[in-house]
Amino acid sequence: MRVPKLSIVFIQIPLVLALAACAQHGELRAGSPAAEEVRTGSAAFADWKADAPGVRRLIKPSDLPTPSFVPSVDAEKSVASPAKIVPRPEGALPKVPDGFGVQVFASGFKKPRIMRVAPNGDIFLSESDAGRVLVLRANADGKAATPTIFAENLDRPYGIAFVPADNPRYVYVAAANQVVRYPYRIGDIKATGPTEVIIPNIPVKRHWTRDLALSSDGQRLFLSVGSSSNLGVGAMPDMTLEQIREYEKIHGRGAAWGDEENRAVVRVFDLEGKNIRNYATGLRNCSGLAMQTGTDNLWCVVNERDHLGPKLVPDYMARVQDGAFYGWPWYYIGNNEDPVLKGKRPDLKGQVRVPEVLFQPHSSSLSLVFYDRDAFPAEYRGDAFVALHGSHSAPERTGYKVVRVRMKEGWPTGEYEDFMTGFMVDNDSVWGRPAGVAVTRDGALLVSDDANGTIFKVTRK
Repeated sequence: MRVPKLSIVFIQIPLVLALAACAQHGELRAGSPAAEEVRTGSAAFADWKADAPGVRRLIKPSDLPTPSFVPSVDAEKSVASPAKIVPRPEGALPKVPDGFGVQVFASGFKKPRIMRVAPNGDIFLSESDAGRVLVLRANADGKAATPTIFAENLDRPYGIAFVPADNPRYVYVAAANQVVRYPYRIGDIKATGPTEVIIPNIPVKRHWTRDLALSSDGQRLFLSVGSSSNLGVGAMPDMTLEQIREYEKIHGRGAAWGDEENRAVVRVFDLEGKNIRNYATGLRNCSGLAMQTGTDNLWCVVNERDHLGPKLVPDYMARVQDGAFYGWPWYYIGNNEDPVLKGKRPDLKGQVRVPEVLFQPHSSSLSLVFYDRDAFPAEYRGDAFVALHGSHSAPERTGYKVVRVRMKEGWPTGEYEDFMTGFMVDNDSVWGRPAGVAVTRDGALLVSDDANGTIFKVTRK
């Protein structure tokens, strides 16, 4: 079955000197965002009105405030006030740094989320609301993309992985309730065989975004499964310390139980779905997974809890290590104990791995990709791009943008920099919410917007 051709629009940002060249020659204008110092401390927590391409932030664990709001009865109720989604204004495009251009690559989708690029350059897209995976094949001139249904009748598909990576025999898809795979050869635009269930019966309460990443040796797949609640209150019956220790022997240090069993984790399994276990625990909602190019390092971006006020808890990007515990629900960002669960797990103090990069609280980090091409300026190579979907639990909005995570010698500096902004109309309305990021074979950056069903393409000018 072939989907009708989608509308394609191309509008270019005016050609200007690349920021990197300006910086090398001392030509950055005083007062321009890229010329400013890194924003730290309280300045790093400024809301969307301070966003602009080139604005840099560094949030440290020592910057975190004391919790300003602790509900006395129900920690599962967060302050939720979703922004109103409005149509994209005529001719409007996101803002990107000088030296880059942005255009609408394709539109007309129903909640487009994760994108993954096949070895031949085909773009696989999870159209979550439509329950299907699409293939977008750009024409030779790069000016059109015609989608075809690769697989359908799925429950909110999200993560996609090609196995083996270089010459795939299968496409794996993580839906909300299961991981499946389809036979595949490079160039296929429709599954050539039936759906094969690899991991069945994944619980679907609350967080449903399941991402996939293939290990560097190609022998294992990692699967993210978010929590079924904000904080686990009422979801986990009391257990003795002895019972907890026996439970952790199977499920991992700091693993939650009850309704949260095998939730708030990254799991790992072999390619046939066997030998499944929890790889890391305490990750409230790891919505995006990625292997760092040329390494064995697995990274994830995490949505943290909502109930401790507008300045807590930071979302983050963390290296996912085997056996590591990241805090949820008892702790956050190291030894910061959640006041709602104070005194519940003193045995875990000092056992919490601190993330490498902290984002503004409630930014809703959804996906990440490492830039491994040469089309962008050289200083971008090896950096990560992260889609921040946008807040609903803060009175002044945060997120609604794509940021660049700065790396040095393959490791995050802790800084992140606004790369794509401009989706906010005002504090109550927005015309775009970045959801997925991917890098094409020719080095362009693709960004999916699930608010108005659009994919944007960013290129160097």
